[in-house]
Amino acid sequence: MPHLGSGVEPRQETKNLFRLTRFGMINCFLVREDDGLTLIDTSFAGSAPGIRKAARTLGAPIRRIVLTHAHIDHVGSADDLVRELPGIDFFVGQRESRLLTRDFSLDAGETGKKLLGFPGVKSRPAFLLNDGDRVGSLQAVFSPGHTPGHMAYLDVRDGSLIAGDAFTTQMGLIAAGVFKFYFPFPLLFSWNRECAAESAKKLRNVKPARLAVGHGETIESPLAAMDQAIELAFQQCGKMLN
Repeated sequence: MPHLGSGVEPRQETKNLFRLTRFGMINCFLVREDDGLTLIDTSFAGSAPGIRKAARTLGAPIRRIVLTHAHIDHVGSADDLVRELPGIDFFVGQRESRLLTRDFSLDAGETGKKLLGFPGVKSRPAFLLNDGDRVGSLQAVFSPGHTPGHMAYLDVRDGSLIAGDAFTTQMGLIAAGVFKFYFPFPLLFSWNRECAAESAKKLRNVKPARLAVGHGETIESPLAAMDQAIELAFQQCGKMLN
């Protein structure tokens, strides 16, 4: 298992997807593009040296940072990397961008519990993404629930879905908002469990060939396991699965 800063090489999941893990449970990803690398999420603070070393190991520059959401374990090294990599492009979902400034206001029709785990980021993203937008080979999939503006990213070349915290595989595949009393505590840190269940179903319907998550191992051919996770998510929030 690669740990940021440990000198271990990044784990190759596919031809173009590489996973970096900190503390054995917090993932970020490097995606190879023709012009270099896209970094999806930045892990906790202090991860920048390990991320940059991983890019050197792969022999390509990091051209852009793309965030799934604004929780501390996904944005912690964003400011360091933006400062250390002049000219890097910085992307986040449009709805999630407000949480980078710790603006916790809700839009009309949005409901959910108190938002937790958002440290804020000083760097301002130059690019705001909406559902279906493309960043190189990655297609943004709006998947709110864990946070109001959560985004997943589908690599259209091979069907790899980098799902952020919409799912976790830390101890079996489960969806955000499901009660499990172990890290990453998918109910405690999810904003709206009903919305999270609907987003899990939406992500399943893109029919990913593999599922890469913020916490846990990558799963090949994940559809059957996703179906089970989605069924449990709907059961726990008292909704019918259609």
